Amino acid sequence: MNIDTMEKEQEYLIILDGELDVYTAPELQKVLDPIRQNGSHDVKIDLTNVSYVDSTGLGIFVGTLKELNQHDRELHVTGVSSRILRLFEITGLRDLMHINEKSEVE
Repeated sequence: MNIDTMEKEQEYLIILDGELDVYTAPELQKVLDPIRQNGSHDVKIDLTNVSYVDSTGLGIFVGTLKELNQHDRELHVTGVSSRILRLFEITGLRDLMHINEKSEVE
């Protein structure tokens, strides 16, 4: 899993490349922890180059969403493939966070 982070004015853009699963989730967790705890920025995660997300990966999105909501910040997930979008729909997460199939990286 490759993770690139860019800080913008009021948001962090996190670009993932690879699979988000039980083995790679701790890498993303390390990147997100200080951002979530600070609470000063919205978070946008681009999944354009992510081929797979498991329940551990979904758990990271839920934890991030909860922490950002405590600071009145938002989580945006972009570049979501139809396969991964289906996971967000099945779990009900699509209704809780901003999800867009369009990529932020073009």
